[in-house]
Amino acid sequence: MAMAEDSDLEKTEEPTPRRLEKAREEGQVPQSRELGTFLVLITAGAAFWMLGSWLMQRSMVIAQKAFTIESQVMREPALMLPRLAGVFGDAFLAFSPFFALLVLAAVLPPFFLNSWIFSPKAFVPDLKRMNPLSGIGRMFSWNSLMELGKAVLKTILVGGVAVLLIWKERDEIFGLLGEPLESALVHAGELVTFSFLILAATLAIVVVADVPFQLWQYFNKLKMTQEEVKQEMKEMMGDPHVKGRIRSLQMQAARKRMMAAVPQANVIVTNPTHYAVALSYQAGMAAPKVVAKGVGLIALKIREIGVANSVPIMEAPPLARALHKHAEIDAEIPSALYNAVAEVLAYIYQLANWRQVGGSYPVPPRDLPVPPELVPEAA
Repeated sequence: MAMAEDSDLEKTEEPTPRRLEKAREEGQVPQSRELGTFLVLITAGAAFWMLGSWLMQRSMVIAQKAFTIESQVMREPALMLPRLAGVFGDAFLAFSPFFALLVLAAVLPPFFLNSWIFSPKAFVPDLKRMNPLSGIGRMFSWNSLMELGKAVLKTILVGGVAVLLIWKERDEIFGLLGEPLESALVHAGELVTFSFLILAATLAIVVVADVPFQLWQYFNKLKMTQEEVKQEMKEMMGDPHVKGRIRSLQMQAARKRMMAAVPQANVIVTNPTHYAVALSYQAGMAAPKVVAKGVGLIALKIREIGVANSVPIMEAPPLARALHKHAEIDAEIPSALYNAVAEVLAYIYQLANWRQVGGSYPVPPRDLPVPPELVPEAA
């Protein structure tokens, strides 16, 4: 017994879709800082590699414009602010493509992890996180230790690659001292950009390991106990009052559909007052079917609709009770009642023919062959 209770308290069940959606509403989504860092750095390196020469040229033009002193500006200090604004505007336009790429790289990581959301709950201050004791606990938590280990490994990896790059490019680095200034600056820019790209690409190794770990940690944190799953299922089933209201509305809709089918019935078999069953039979049907049935007020309503639409009504108490008990709406009648219903339909057809051509009035059938075991006691 104790083992069963312990199993109910263990979080062994995968999070349900509702649990995941609730977590997203509260701002809890999988995140990987390493993925964001990698995308920003690799995008910055690639953008500078492609736009570096153009940015350098624009920077030189802007710097030349900024440091060129015009006599008119010296005579009229009021012109200095517009000129300064123009210089900043030129710089903004020149570097805006570069910064736009960085912003795009910064907002992309959530899309890769399907965690892009806007949750107002995430902006609500959480006083529990301001508790110093809780902060100390987080510092020595398993997650903090994992982050520390990850940072150490990342430092060793990136630092090792940086040392290898410097050692490999040592001849070119020292060769910069003998180059002219302009060519040395270009060469140095290429070396720095290339080294930066290699170091940023090295972080891909960290990302490949971190993203699966973050996803595993996220889903593992949201795992549920068996009791939580059961409770969620109960909540999804809904409140009894709500369920009762839904059933009531469904019954009302079904009753409306049933009443709408009464005018197409061939005959209404009654008890005569307590029961009413509307039957329909068309050529090609295997057997007659029940299109409406009811007792009490519903039976009265069926008869009223039948009278209003000139549907024949026949009193046959045992047959009416048997049909109401053993036949479902929109279903064929039981085979044991075929003979009795056949006699009723034959009489209805004879009655319709008499109304058209006259002649002898048809005699209603008596003592219909209804098996006694199918007839419930009269209400």
